[in-house]
Amino acid sequence: MNKIPVRSIERSVCPHDCPSTCALDVEIIDENTIGRVRGAKDDPYTAGVICEKVARYAERVHHPERLTHPLKRVGEKGEGKWQQVSWDEALDYIVERFQTIEAEHGAEAIWPYFYAGTMGHVMRDGIERLRNAKSYSRQYGTICSMISWAGFVTGTGKLMGVNPEEMAKSDVVVIWGTNPVHTQVNVMTHAMRARKERGAKIVVVDIYNTATMQQADLGLILRPGTDGALACAIMHVLLRDGLADREYMSKFTDFGPEFESHLKDKTPEWAAGITGLNAAQIEEFAALVGQNKKSYFRLGYGFTRQRNGAVAMHSALCIPAMTGAWMEEGGGAFHSNSGTWGLNKTDLEGTNLVDQPTRLLDMCEIGPILTGEPKALKSDVPVKALLIQNTNPVVVAPEQAKVKQGFAREDLFTVVHEQFMTETAQMADYVLPATMFLEHSDYYTRGGHTRILLGPKLIKAPGEAKSNHWLFAQLAKRLAVSSSIFEMSDDELIDHTFKESGFGQLEEFEQTRFVDRENKSDIAHYRQGFAWPDGKFRFAPNWEETRKTKGVEWVCDPSIMPKFADHWDVNEPTDAEHPFRLATSPARAFLNSSFNETPGSQKREGAPKALIHPIDAAKQNIADGDQIQLGNKRGQVILSAAIFDGIQSGVVIVEGLHKNKSHADNNGINTLVGSDPVPPFGGAAFHDCAVWVKPL
Repeated sequence: MNKIPVRSIERSVCPHDCPSTCALDVEIIDENTIGRVRGAKDDPYTAGVICEKVARYAERVHHPERLTHPLKRVGEKGEGKWQQVSWDEALDYIVERFQTIEAEHGAEAIWPYFYAGTMGHVMRDGIERLRNAKSYSRQYGTICSMISWAGFVTGTGKLMGVNPEEMAKSDVVVIWGTNPVHTQVNVMTHAMRARKERGAKIVVVDIYNTATMQQADLGLILRPGTDGALACAIMHVLLRDGLADREYMSKFTDFGPEFESHLKDKTPEWAAGITGLNAAQIEEFAALVGQNKKSYFRLGYGFTRQRNGAVAMHSALCIPAMTGAWMEEGGGAFHSNSGTWGLNKTDLEGTNLVDQPTRLLDMCEIGPILTGEPKALKSDVPVKALLIQNTNPVVVAPEQAKVKQGFAREDLFTVVHEQFMTETAQMADYVLPATMFLEHSDYYTRGGHTRILLGPKLIKAPGEAKSNHWLFAQLAKRLAVSSSIFEMSDDELIDHTFKESGFGQLEEFEQTRFVDRENKSDIAHYRQGFAWPDGKFRFAPNWEETRKTKGVEWVCDPSIMPKFADHWDVNEPTDAEHPFRLATSPARAFLNSSFNETPGSQKREGAPKALIHPIDAAKQNIADGDQIQLGNKRGQVILSAAIFDGIQSGVVIVEGLHKNKSHADNNGINTLVGSDPVPPFGGAAFHDCAVWVKPL
């Protein structure tokens, strides 16, 4: 896999944090250069379609501002003064500082911090091997999927659902709480096939008129945080009108008189008062899914990034369990297939190297942790060193004022391994140049589908850029860590992991480039029973039993969790001082903070802006394009107003994570978002924020 082809079209995989994990056909011009990037037509899920940002990937690979040499800070933190140094000089000093900090404060004073800038397991998760070998502080990975995972698994017992390709066989496709035109374009490929080939109806449930909703037959724009109320009202109508499949529920669910009684007063009129929809819209939606068993519920992450998000996910998931849609080809529900991979990553992550458990620090609380808040730190040992890969917390993490304050500490030693001089890298003591996905080998899993895909090295890295795996090995060698896994090449570690997982040898998959982990239809549809011991879907979730399936931590008193699917009114409340609800939704041309450095994406997105309803704008004397401020107790942000009637009054939408410096005050939108852990097991409420709005 290491031989670099020239003048050819080669298969690769999109490495970014998207459920599609698209199979790519990449034009290789020479050993240093790529041309066009296209979606692989022979991959049944990608089906030749990729998003515009990845189609322009040559912009990113060959960007003139890519980091190509190790850099040492020579000015004040954040001043931007750097000196180029050799890899040996950088690594020797980094190890010396780590050893000094460990000697003075203990190993837990060092915190390797990472996330999903690449979804390749070798490059993303190998940092855990170094952490475990050295007993550094652990990371509680809550920032993306913890909330949604909990809500789905508490119903089904497993993070698994119906093959997304089955959307093409549906009569109704429900896209709830996600905007796939921006975030996962392949969902639309299969939904549109259902419309074209079967006359299927597409329903979109969201908090504003997204690019996805603009293609829907029925679009429901509700108030943020009210999805549970809508779901309960749908189930009320299904029971009231005889559209619930009582035979299915009797066999496959825990449905009983108490839950039916719970739904008695959850009428469309009740839900209309909470959601801002009208009762007729709710009735129409309920009739549509009740009369068409081939209804496929594609449940996204967006509506779960709220303090009641886990309950909202579970509530929406209850609808196909009430109609019996799971039994039908083209029916049922899907959020992620992450529970189906069956990978043995013991050696890759070094879990067998752990001597004793160390403290588990919540990555969403990096601001409170770095500013020394005892509850977040969980001990009296401060974090004195960070090793950061695959993430940009100075833009991405919530409660930005605290994050910036923490990174500015003179006693904090920070190492960032990156592709560009991000705002996090600007606060580092050492910045190390990293490879991109075409410049190393890795394998990738598909949360949004069922295949494990191989991505070989196809071009040389620019300058002295090195892979994550190479860096782990070099640090381990200097830190006297003894493990043969650190000595393996990228390909050898892939091969080893596949063998340990029972997939066979790597060479067997070098032609197909994938391992298919698709379940048989009866299993994916839970036709033999759901994944709980009694085989029943749970309308009454057992949150403690859900917690045990993944070994995660409670962040709240378990007794506060609702007994049934419900509208749980625990979101950040608006008040006279903060009358608006803010949601920070994904942009089409950015992926978190990735791509905000490429010209094509910058042109598409323009300057940061806030979508605000005309009624609200008029009350505030705000005109389209005006500079405005959004603020709350956590800080304030400057951006421009975009008058938009595709939201409910009292709601503000800000799309995308622009660079902090793109805002007039250098404060990004996550300045306003809280870092408090979301029930039941943690996560950040990025779409649940009360703010004031005023002209600048």
